[in-house]
Amino acid sequence: MSSPTGPESGLPVRMPRPRQPGRHRRPEPLVAPEGAPALVLAVPGTPSSATRSLAEEVVSIARSELPGLDARIGYLDGDNAEFPTLQAVLTYAAEERTARFEQARAAGMDVREPDGPVAVVVPLLAGPDSALLRRVRQAVMESRIAAELTDVLGPHPLLAEALHVRLSEAGLARADRARLFTVATAADGIILASVGGDEAVQAAGITGMLLAARLAVPVMAAALDQEGSIASVAEQLRSSGSQQLALAPYLIGPEIEPGLVEEAAKEAECSAAESLGPYPAIGKLALAKYTTALGIAPPQQAQGTPVR
Repeated sequence: MSSPTGPESGLPVRMPRPRQPGRHRRPEPLVAPEGAPALVLAVPGTPSSATRSLAEEVVSIARSELPGLDARIGYLDGDNAEFPTLQAVLTYAAEERTARFEQARAAGMDVREPDGPVAVVVPLLAGPDSALLRRVRQAVMESRIAAELTDVLGPHPLLAEALHVRLSEAGLARADRARLFTVATAADGIILASVGGDEAVQAAGITGMLLAARLAVPVMAAALDQEGSIASVAEQLRSSGSQQLALAPYLIGPEIEPGLVEEAAKEAECSAAESLGPYPAIGKLALAKYTTALGIAPPQQAQGTPVR
């Protein structure tokens, strides 16, 4: 027999921890719903070991934010051997879902036939690129799998934070404007380099305004894939009084050819920061696109935080 305080034998009993009362109680941790669609990260560019490492880190961040998440990677230019194509990943996800349903039925379980999207496809792009998005959309259509395609990751305050961090890592910006120290190489004008034409430049400009507010220096967006755009913006910044420029790639990384950022920096006669890469905000934003598409609450508010 046992009492309300535990067994009479004196053995310890694990009691559920009471929830903290009041408005400041911790929220219950969110987990992926049972049978939720897969998050499929659509990775552009030529596949490589570096690209795979970046994509795997992004989905790892997303999984850590939402336990139980089924996250996969599909490559636009994959070979279905080392780098599975987006179509192949979607097809396999659909086959797995059907197999799980049939196994459950065979085991006598009372389960409903799965419906709704098999996957939510999230393009690994910071800004809009109509050519790449057209290819992602075409791959989804050709797979003939019920999948929902989300928008790109930006613009967003978290991307402004990521750009700030990359600039500070390169010694081109103060890590924290509130601290009273200087960076000798800190830029007084930023070229925000995007790909995707005019639409991408406009979208990058929104994040650029957030970055300008963080750094208290002018930021102007330019297109890496438009001849003369980088040089033109560099001239505008210098004409307005900026003397020490820096180029900040508004890019994840795989969507451009290697060396393109370095060539642009030479054209602008300035130093360049690294691409955004697998910065934690990228995984969080990919997850936010997924949860928004499914109409479930995100694990946390995706808001920018000061760089320390």
